[in-house]
Amino acid sequence: MTTLATKEIDDTGLARLESEGRLLNPLLKAPTSKFGRVGFRGELALRFAPKLADEARPPELMCPQVMAIGTVGEKTLPFFAGYLLSFENLKDVAEVLGDSLSAGGKYFLFCNNIDLSKKYQVPYKGAMFYVLPIDESTVYNEMLDLLYLEKNDLKKKDTAGKLDAVADAALKFDVTFDTITYAEGLTLMGPVRNPNENRPV
Repeated sequence: MTTLATKEIDDTGLARLESEGRLLNPLLKAPTSKFGRVGFRGELALRFAPKLADEARPPELMCPQVMAIGTVGEKTLPFFAGYLLSFENLKDVAEVLGDSLSAGGKYFLFCNNIDLSKKYQVPYKGAMFYVLPIDESTVYNEMLDLLYLEKNDLKKKDTAGKLDAVADAALKFDVTFDTITYAEGLTLMGPVRNPNENRPV
C-alpha cells in the first residue's frame, strides 16, 4: 500500500463530491495500491431531500454501485461507472459530476430501461458517456464482462485491488458504439421499473 493519507482525497476530482456529502455508503473510500490514486466504491447522491430541522433525510435520487478513481493533483475523474434506474438520470449524474468530468475520461452508465441489445455513446457536458443496458447483473460484473476481465483472476485482490484492475482496463477501453444525443436517448428509453416490485413484504 502507499503511504498516502486518506486526506489525499482533498486533492482529487472526488474532493468536491466528498465535501458536498455525496459519497455515501462506501465499500471503499481510500488510497488504492496505485501510487497517487484514490478509489471510491459506494453510492453517489444526485438529489438531496429538503432538510427538516435537524433531521437528516436520505437523498431523493442516488446513483448506486458507483466505481470511481481520482488522481492526486488532478481535478477531474479519469474513470467513473454507476447504475441508473432510468436513462433520464444521466443528466443528473453529469450535472453532479460537473467540473470533475473531462473530455478524455472514461464514464460508464448501466441503465435499467434501455434495450438490452443496444449500447450507446452519449456526449454531455463536454464528456462522453458509455451507456449500456443492465438487467439482473451488477455494475462490477458488467464491467468485468465489458473489459474481458476474469473474475477468478481478481478474487484474491482486496476491494481496492479489484477497483484498480477494473479502472486500469477501463482507461484503455476504446470500443465505439452508436452515438446519440441525450434527447434521442429520452425518446428511445423504456418505462422505468419499480425497484420495489416483486420484493417480499
